[in-house]
Amino acid sequence: MAAVRPLKIYMVLGESSGDTLGANILAEYGNQNIEYTLAGLAGPKMQEMGAKSLFDISQLAVMGLSEVIVKLPGFIKLVRRVVDDIISFNPDVLLLIDSPEFNYAVAKRVKKCDEHIPIVKYICPSVWAWRQGRAKKMRHYIDHVLAILPFEPDLMKELGGPTTTYVGHPLAGEMHKFGNRDRKIPNQPAKLLILPGSRKGEVVRLLPIIHDSLQVMRQRGNEFSTVLPAVDHLVDFIREETSHWPADLEIVTGNDAKLAAFENADAAIACSGTVMLELGIHAIPTISIYKLDKLGFVVRYLVKAWTACLPNLIVDKVIIPERFDEYANPQIIARMLEELLVAGPMRDAQLQGFKQLRKIMQKDTNSVELVASKILEIANYRT
Repeated sequence: MAAVRPLKIYMVLGESSGDTLGANILAEYGNQNIEYTLAGLAGPKMQEMGAKSLFDISQLAVMGLSEVIVKLPGFIKLVRRVVDDIISFNPDVLLLIDSPEFNYAVAKRVKKCDEHIPIVKYICPSVWAWRQGRAKKMRHYIDHVLAILPFEPDLMKELGGPTTTYVGHPLAGEMHKFGNRDRKIPNQPAKLLILPGSRKGEVVRLLPIIHDSLQVMRQRGNEFSTVLPAVDHLVDFIREETSHWPADLEIVTGNDAKLAAFENADAAIACSGTVMLELGIHAIPTISIYKLDKLGFVVRYLVKAWTACLPNLIVDKVIIPERFDEYANPQIIARMLEELLVAGPMRDAQLQGFKQLRKIMQKDTNSVELVASKILEIANYRT
């Protein structure tokens, strides 16, 4: 296809997951021979494709109320810098991926400066979990939301939010490529997947809990090996923090190594978050854990959902057990993992739940194709 001019697209993202989503979109435009001019923020994967980043996105990789407060002055400066760059670039569409607090601050200021720039949010905010009032407020500065969960468009409409389109989860169109291995009988010794989070604060809080849980398991006579797929910007920190762990811990980096770890894993202990859906689609029995930061008690009063685990929410029943804060007790977690690392009722129940999840999430059209097409539509771009 030939276009009158290249699509001018500005992307704002702040995490490794957003970098993957952005790279997938650029690859799709390449597949469709759609020319584009790109500006904004980019991670390693996008940079490998030729994208340039206004600054290092690791500056935005924070999590927790106390971390945001400490870094607030710096965040404000970065917001202003990004907004000035957007107005100067004058894009056909502004695409905001992940990092909601930073991105919403950017969107509000862009709308005040130039209300004609279409602003798209890729990945719907978790209004189903907490702060439902965010949905209605978003209408003032977000033109369209691209959702990866099937219930989100109806929920956003019910809450008075922006127009929302379900584009499917990035993995939904590729489920035929993985997860078909029979995981009912685990390996002996078992292979345990460790996912402590993609933000430094999460890793700091969760690694000690994971370490102690594994120690309890070993003391109880369990034999297993462990693999930890680390995000690039935290790999050195994780290696240092786990230097005293048993020698069977294997730390890997890169998408290929991560996929191999997922394919070979018998069970997982993982930081609560979007990775839960990935684990569910891959049919890996999992224990979800999380520990809030020092000001986390504020968040606990705002949470409305009965679960923070997406597979549970989508299937509407408990598939993956969750252990939070004082309930993330290594003695309990160790015993729960033991049940997942052997064939039995707890493991079977999760595998059956994952079958239901995959059935609900299955989508014939590749998600990234729908995302790329919708962005062109919103940008009023004609090929």
